[in-house]
Amino acid sequence: MSENNIRLLIAYDGTNYGGWQRQKNSPTIQGIIEDKLTVITNEATVVNGSGRTDAGVHALGMVANFKTNSSMAAESFQKALNSMLPRDVRIIEAGEAAPDFHARYNSTGKTYRYDFFTGSTQSPTERLYRTHVPCSFKLSKVRACLKDLIGSHDFSSFEAGGSRDLTRTGGRGAVRTLLKAVCVTDLTQPEHLSLYLTGDGFLRYMVRNLAGTLFLVGSGRIDRGEFATILAGKDRSLAGPTAPACGLFLEQVHYKVLTVSALER
Repeated sequence: MSENNIRLLIAYDGTNYGGWQRQKNSPTIQGIIEDKLTVITNEATVVNGSGRTDAGVHALGMVANFKTNSSMAAESFQKALNSMLPRDVRIIEAGEAAPDFHARYNSTGKTYRYDFFTGSTQSPTERLYRTHVPCSFKLSKVRACLKDLIGSHDFSSFEAGGSRDLTRTGGRGAVRTLLKAVCVTDLTQPEHLSLYLTGDGFLRYMVRNLAGTLFLVGSGRIDRGEFATILAGKDRSLAGPTAPACGLFLEQVHYKVLTVSALER
């Protein structure tokens, strides 16, 4: 019997999970999907995610793959899994992938979104999905700093310890390339803002550390020159605090060559 390679597109609310990667003492997205697949296929199943999300982080477009000897049609795994998974985890798509497809190793980049609210009083229904940053937010100053992030930089100042996978980075250290870095506001609700970052890779906590530092810019506590100094300093102690996990969403995993023009289409 030939082995099939199944590709999954997954969305989840990360509030009640210890992140993507399977752990012994905490429920995780990978762990719960693998457990359900083992029941469905009657074989031990390893699900390869396109990356890791930390505890409390959400996803709209996590990509994963697994190999199976099951004769079940690839598309049927969506319905089968959704019938067993908790309601805060959903398979958006399931389909057959090329035999050599690997969700992580074939990825060319990711897009993350960080949602936050700058008003004085936040609705309690938003607290799990949007960080509260109460201040008179200076959006133009944040956008100026975002321009300085485009291109390849050493992001050591925004790196959490132990974030580098030396088998995949090819010795590039903390250097990553950002192709898109924008902050947008809801025109009907201007105190609701979202930070979008697209790059060829991200260090652990990199988006949250960038967000936390940009909150200092937005609140007027540091300026563009100081932000540039933090970036150039390659020292985590120079940057701002790590923003809460609740505002972070993995929006999309990319599998084509990333260019600015392609992202604008």
